[in-house]
Amino acid sequence: MGRRVIKRNNQNAQTDDNHFNTYLTSSLKENLDSIQKMLGNPVDLVVRNFYLAKHACAIIYIDGLSNKQQIEENVLRELERLEQSDQTAELNTSNLLAIIHEQLISISGIKNVDTMDKLSFGLLSGSSVLLLDGVERVLLLETKEWESRAIQEPVSEALIRGPREGFVENLNTNIVLIRRQIRDPNLHFKEYDIGRRSKKKLVLAYISGIIHPELLKEVKKRLSSIDTDDAMESGYIEQWIEDSFLSPFPQIFNSERPDKAASALIKGKFIILLDGTPFALIAPTEIGGAFKSPEDYYERWLISSLIRVLRYLSAFITMFLPALYIALVSYHQGMIPSQLAFSIASTREGVPFPAFVEAVLMGVTMELLREAGARLPKTIGQTIGIVGGLVIGEAAVSAGVVSPIMVIVVALTAVASFTIPMYSVAISFRMVRFGFMVAAAFLGLYGIILAYIMVNIHIVNLKSFGVPYSTPYAPTFIDDWKDLILRMPAPMLGKRPEYLQTKDKISAKNTEG
Repeated sequence: MGRRVIKRNNQNAQTDDNHFNTYLTSSLKENLDSIQKMLGNPVDLVVRNFYLAKHACAIIYIDGLSNKQQIEENVLRELERLEQSDQTAELNTSNLLAIIHEQLISISGIKNVDTMDKLSFGLLSGSSVLLLDGVERVLLLETKEWESRAIQEPVSEALIRGPREGFVENLNTNIVLIRRQIRDPNLHFKEYDIGRRSKKKLVLAYISGIIHPELLKEVKKRLSSIDTDDAMESGYIEQWIEDSFLSPFPQIFNSERPDKAASALIKGKFIILLDGTPFALIAPTEIGGAFKSPEDYYERWLISSLIRVLRYLSAFITMFLPALYIALVSYHQGMIPSQLAFSIASTREGVPFPAFVEAVLMGVTMELLREAGARLPKTIGQTIGIVGGLVIGEAAVSAGVVSPIMVIVVALTAVASFTIPMYSVAISFRMVRFGFMVAAAFLGLYGIILAYIMVNIHIVNLKSFGVPYSTPYAPTFIDDWKDLILRMPAPMLGKRPEYLQTKDKISAKNTEG
């Protein structure tokens, strides 16, 4: 499970605010002043001062991050009840905090902290803070609650048949979605704090007893090496822990689907969840996984196999069709059937550009339309993509800038790229396509073959957490071919992927073959 060594500069890990690491004092006023100064006197900081058994107290929280109703009912009312009871005579500075912690407040999550760093982290995470004058410790009360998006169907991974639930930006909700899929006590979630300033929660999920121990050790090592101020999205994490940042192919897949993440866990992979993003990271990965969809396992095997073969054909069209057109038209006209050659020659009559320039112009235009359609509002974006492609294509042909056959080639290439389930892999294929076009422009079919050999060499040498990216093609694992290009019937898929070297290799007892 080897990888390149990444050296991190940890000298910048220290913050400029020295009071972050200071201990709390026994003075309520000094502690409140320190908190106000640390946060820059924020307008959303709510401070509620009151007295309890003649002791000055305060409860503070960030408006919008904490549940006001819970604070009112489970904290303030309970403290008011204590103030009106006969127990106040027994309360003093030494036991007041302990009694509130152990006997009074009906909140499940309570922490006793004594540093400004822990206090600020809890406060900014949505907890409320109870401070008492004369006590050098405070209580962090688990009262966090903020607005979050409801569970909806994934936008980037829509299915005809399958669950409609998708991950959301709330980390706890995403963990629950996975637990609903896998009710196994061996399913573990290890928590990390990512970002020196953002301090976001990151969770590594895996199933103990299935995942390879060395794989688990490696991912923990890489996650511990992350040293950054913030990780806004899981894409930051992906770029920190991937094996080769120079490769156009993603070595870590992402998904919005809990069922896909759960399936990866059962196979012996791990997933990474980051608070604030609906995209989970799945690894290790292999090139064949880019052509698999969760829907393949929900439909009968003949239908799934046919669709998967269609995806492989679409990937071939996406990468090679424009390059083949350039090579045949520019260098190998004798390989084109006579009738088709005459038709292509007649349509190219009057076109001022060579086939390569023609293909690049149309390819770049389609990429511009695709990007514009993705960035514009949904209702407008679809219109721009369809109408823009038709109008520009028709205008270009009418003006004699490109030939009609070139428009067909580019349109078919664009449509084929959408059939690949993994969006990031589809982008990689589109990038590689331009490399094949350049090779075809200089050396024809020989250039395409040389470029194809170079891509294969790169894929064979590429790894994802120590797992060869080209597996199970090379190295070859024949048993894993049952779920590669064709998907065999479910009773024949009773073994976990052999290339993952899982501890528990059997997933179903009625295996065949």
